[in-house]
Amino acid sequence: MGRDVSRSAFSREDRVHYRQKVRRCLDVFALMLDDFGFDADRPTTGLEIELNLVDSAAEPVMRNAEILADIADPLFQSELGRFNLELNARPRLIEGAGFADYEQDLVTSLGRADERAAKSDAGIVLIGILPTLTSRHLVEGNLSTDKRYRVLNEQIVAARGEDIEMDIRGVERLQTYTDSIAPEAACTSVQFHLQVSPDTFANYWNASQAIAGVQVAIGANSPYLYGRHLWAETRVALFEQATDTRPDELKAQGVRPRVWFGERWITSIFDLFEENVRYFPPLLPICEDEDPVEVLHNGGVPQLGELRLHNGTVYRWNRPVYDIMNGRPHLRVENRVLPAGPTVVDMLANAAFYFGLTRELAEADRPIWSQLTFSAAEENFHSAARRGMDATVYWPRLGDVRVSNLVLDVLLPRAAVGLDRFGVDPDHRDRLLGIIEQRCRTGRNGAVWQTESVFAAEQGRGLDRPAALHHMLRRYRELQATNAPVHTWPVD
Repeated sequence: MGRDVSRSAFSREDRVHYRQKVRRCLDVFALMLDDFGFDADRPTTGLEIELNLVDSAAEPVMRNAEILADIADPLFQSELGRFNLELNARPRLIEGAGFADYEQDLVTSLGRADERAAKSDAGIVLIGILPTLTSRHLVEGNLSTDKRYRVLNEQIVAARGEDIEMDIRGVERLQTYTDSIAPEAACTSVQFHLQVSPDTFANYWNASQAIAGVQVAIGANSPYLYGRHLWAETRVALFEQATDTRPDELKAQGVRPRVWFGERWITSIFDLFEENVRYFPPLLPICEDEDPVEVLHNGGVPQLGELRLHNGTVYRWNRPVYDIMNGRPHLRVENRVLPAGPTVVDMLANAAFYFGLTRELAEADRPIWSQLTFSAAEENFHSAARRGMDATVYWPRLGDVRVSNLVLDVLLPRAAVGLDRFGVDPDHRDRLLGIIEQRCRTGRNGAVWQTESVFAAEQGRGLDRPAALHHMLRRYRELQATNAPVHTWPVD
C-alpha cells in the first residue's frame, strides 16, 4: 500500500460510500476483463526489496527519513519501520541478459545507498528478519513518520479491539503481546512481479501457489526473532500474526485472516478481487472522485482507486495487481513469499527459479493444480516455513518427498525450460539455477548459515545468545558485501 493517506478518522458514511465505490469498481473490472485491451504483449518483470538499517554494532538504526533524504533516489521509499527502506527496481524483460542488467542495477543502487547511509552512521542489510531486533525496538513510536502507516496501525488495532498475541512455536517458543503492528516491520521481503494477460492470470497464480512451499524452503532466511530460534522462515508466522485483525471468537467462526494463503484454485483474476470484497471489511475507506463507469463509457482507462486500495490491505502471499502504465492497464502476479537476502545474486537466483518454474507449470498441458489439492499446497507452504531445507513436501506422483530432492530431480529442469521460453541467455540461466542447485546439494540457505554461525559463536566462542546474534550479523554484512552466494559462505 504505497498511496498517501491524509485522514485518520472515518465516519459511518465514509465506510458506506467506500463499500459502494469498491463494488462499483469491481463491476467495472469485470466488464474490462471481458472486453478491454490489457497490456500483455511481452512479460515484463519487476522486483521490490525491503531493507534494514543497522549501525556498526549491528543494532537497528531508526533514521530512514534522514537516510532517504540523503539517498535522493525515487527508487527508494520508506517502509513500515523507521529502520526499513524499500528499493523498487526498474521493471524489465528477463530475456537475453535481463538478469545481468538487474544484478548490475541492484548492486549499484544498493552500494550508493549504503554510502549515503554511512553519513548517518548506518548500513544496509538484506535479511528476512533483523536478528538483533528486540521488543523495545518494535513499538509504535518506531513506525515510519508517513501518515499512511500510522493510520493503518490505528485501523488494524481498532478492528481487533485488543492487543495482538504472537505465539510462534519452533525450535524454541516465543509468546508475547503487542499493542501495535510494529512487529510487522521486522518482516523484510523480496517481491517478484510478473505481468500476464487476463486469459493466463489464473494459471500463473495457481502455479505460484503450488510452488510457494518449495520457494520458502530453499530461500528461507529468517530463523531468529527477539533472540529466539523459531522457524526457518519465521517471517511467515510473524506476518500472519502481527496483522491479524481477528480476536479469538472470530477465528473460531472461520473468519479469514488478512494475511492469507487463500482457500481454492481460481479460474480468473476476478475470483481474487471478488473474494477481497466479499470477505474483508475496509480498513482505509478513502474514496476518489473518479466515476469508473463514466470513465469506461467514455473510452478511458479507469483507475479503480478504491478497489486497488482495498486489495493493498489484503496480504495474500501471491497477490493480484491491477495497474496502469503509460495509459494502458495491465495485470501482474506479485509473489511475496520470500525474504530479502542474503545477497543480490541469491535473490536473483530465487527470481530465476520462480519465473522459470512458474511459466513452465502455467503452460503445461496437465496443470499441477489439477493434481495437487489446495490444502496440500498450503500445508507445504507452512511446513516449508517451519523446517526450511529439511522440509518434506507433498508432490503429485511422488508423494512426500524431501524438498531438496524434489528441486534437484524435478523442478530445476522444468525451471530451465521456463527460462528458455522467456528467452533468457543460457549462461545466465545456468549460473542462477546453479546457485539453487548448490543450495540443495550443500543443504545451506540463509537460515542454515545463520543458525550454524550462531551455534558456532555460542559453542566455540562462549558467547551468550544476544552477543552471538550480533557477532553473526556483523559477519553476515561482511559476506553480503561480496555478493557471493550464501552456500559458499564460511562459518567461523
